[in-house]
Amino acid sequence: MTSVPQPRVVVVAGAGGPTGQAVAGRLAARGDIVIGAGRHAAEGVEAVDLTDLAAVRAFAGRIERDHGRVDGVVHLVGGWRGSKTFAETDLADWDALHAQLIRTLQHVSLAFEPLLRRSGQGRFAVVSAKAAQNPTQGNAAYAAAKAAAEAWTLALADALRGTDAAATILVVKALVNDAMRAASPERTFPGFTDVTALGDAVAGLWDRPAGEINGERLDLTP
Repeated sequence: MTSVPQPRVVVVAGAGGPTGQAVAGRLAARGDIVIGAGRHAAEGVEAVDLTDLAAVRAFAGRIERDHGRVDGVVHLVGGWRGSKTFAETDLADWDALHAQLIRTLQHVSLAFEPLLRRSGQGRFAVVSAKAAQNPTQGNAAYAAAKAAAEAWTLALADALRGTDAAATILVVKALVNDAMRAASPERTFPGFTDVTALGDAVAGLWDRPAGEINGERLDLTP
């Protein structure tokens, strides 16, 4: 008798916003078990302080006990701060972005790397921005934070090299969703990636061999 494959268990960090909802919905639609984590509890989202390593490790442990494994982690914790000129950069923005974009990524990746390694099909994805490679003066803090997040993810990819797991950077100019279009019907959002396209890209990571996507920067700009 042919065995029925088990659904994948995928964690979405930053699942509370429109981007997280779109990605989680796309994964759930194909039969994955999606476990959302966010700052505030909501339907399908567990409140987890991702800036607290102990809390994230406890969260990962609960998932392993409940489901036996983790097959994917999608890190969607975002945020932006900037200024008009380089000289006007407020280093308080760097502190905030460091906590939000970098520290959360560090905690999530450290807590879940062993589980992804054991999965046999583990995938880790983080969303970055073109600003990391081409920073502008008003984007200094944001671009530096995104560049640091990319470097951290590439180090994770190196740790996973030679396994069946992969860590991948998904690059966008910016993201757009239906609510943004409705709020600004006069805008065309050139170069923006729709959150549904991001969801498709995330889902497609399991359709490609780990060695093909591990440590890669996949550009999703239209």
